[in-house]
Amino acid sequence: MLSKSATMLLGLINQRPLNPYEITKQLQIMNVHRWYNIANSTVYATLKVLEKKEYICGNIEKGGNMPDKTVYSLTDKGKQEFLKTLRQSILSFDYDTNIFSIAAFFIDALDDPQSLLSQRLMLLNNYLKGIDLQIATIKGDIPSIAEANIERAKFIVEAEIAGTESLIRAVSQ
Repeated sequence: MLSKSATMLLGLINQRPLNPYEITKQLQIMNVHRWYNIANSTVYATLKVLEKKEYICGNIEKGGNMPDKTVYSLTDKGKQEFLKTLRQSILSFDYDTNIFSIAAFFIDALDDPQSLLSQRLMLLNNYLKGIDLQIATIKGDIPSIAEANIERAKFIVEAEIAGTESLIRAVSQ
């Protein structure tokens, strides 16, 4: 599975070939820094790693008096790994929800987003049932801080359920 940064960059490049400057500008436009910190230096370093793994290929373009720039495109190998990571990110749950948020940005790259989101919804509902059972079993037998933390986990799962339902509605339109 790709890192969050690699997934984000491959998602952007999957939409259209981009140079590093365009990628950093696109991340700014999307306000990614508000929920996932990806520094410009990380963008450049990640692009080099992705190129070394042959997930992207760079073509140097000359633009008149402007300096040469490398424009990156996704390779077939990169596209396969990107789509695999999107599927895995949708079909799993982690309390660090950034990877799912990244996958949601690029969900239209998948052939079967509604099916994958429906499977995610079932997974999340099972998590919620487990948390409810845990709360019912231990309520009053644990310190209030531990109880509050379990309730916090429940709130996160409930928010993920609402977000997933919203995405299902969006992809079915």
